[in-house]
Amino acid sequence: MSKVVRLISTEGDLCVMATDSTDIVREAHEIHATTNVCSAALGRLLTAASLMGSSLKGADNSITLRINADGPSGSVIAVSDYEGNVRGYIANPKVSLPLNNLGKLDVSGAVGKNGTLTVMKDLGLKEPYIGQTPLVSGEIAEDVTSYFAVSEQIPSVCALGVLCAPDTEDIITAGGFLIQLLPTATEDTIDRVEEGLKGLPSVTSMLVQGLSPEQIARKALSKFELEVLDEAETAYKCNCSKSRVEKALISLGEEELNNMSEDENTEVCCHFCSKKYNFSSEDIKEIIRKSI
Repeated sequence: MSKVVRLISTEGDLCVMATDSTDIVREAHEIHATTNVCSAALGRLLTAASLMGSSLKGADNSITLRINADGPSGSVIAVSDYEGNVRGYIANPKVSLPLNNLGKLDVSGAVGKNGTLTVMKDLGLKEPYIGQTPLVSGEIAEDVTSYFAVSEQIPSVCALGVLCAPDTEDIITAGGFLIQLLPTATEDTIDRVEEGLKGLPSVTSMLVQGLSPEQIARKALSKFELEVLDEAETAYKCNCSKSRVEKALISLGEEELNNMSEDENTEVCCHFCSKKYNFSSEDIKEIIRKSI
């Protein structure tokens, strides 16, 4: 299982969430058969969504992150519940690109640099909260940091990483952390955060070294005393069901359903988990009767 932990400074001036999302990203890779660069793009967004979702309060709350940009991978989407369990997909999982000029996976090349990051929070209210900001780099972590600064006015630091095997495309490790300043933060708080982050190894390097999410959080914020708020196991978890698919089919309208009923069998595949749902002609006709 993957794991997420939340900590707060004893001075109450910042909080941090950290996660080892290796199992989540492995599951996503197996479901979507992603190339390395697409595993990195989808894995980073899933990790960010899990971190952000873990701070939601209600059992029915959820958060959706969507990147729409001009890269060949197309849209990238990740959805998290309040426990940090996530699901997601990437429109074109087969994109392959050479390494960038730093010798790393070219995530921004796959995702694109011209586009938007949209965050939708369903908090159980009449209307969801929706915030949208332009992409800063397409590398995702920087875009999440920018979103918090611009849309929610929360000074933040986000680090995300996915390490893939060059030859087999297996997921070696994945994770990230999200530091957020609280209203009581001072200039001294900011200075100590920046000082602690200088020379910090990458998230994947720390995970390979065997550091836990809590140890990563404490290493990133070495200038602060931290207390654990909570810790939870997380997973790649889809909430699709036949009844949900039926509701989606109803939304297509009676005319489209009538056309579908002419086929002996209709197969619907879930974008998030690739599970297939089959509906016979009679099933579709019954759905039409229910919708009238």
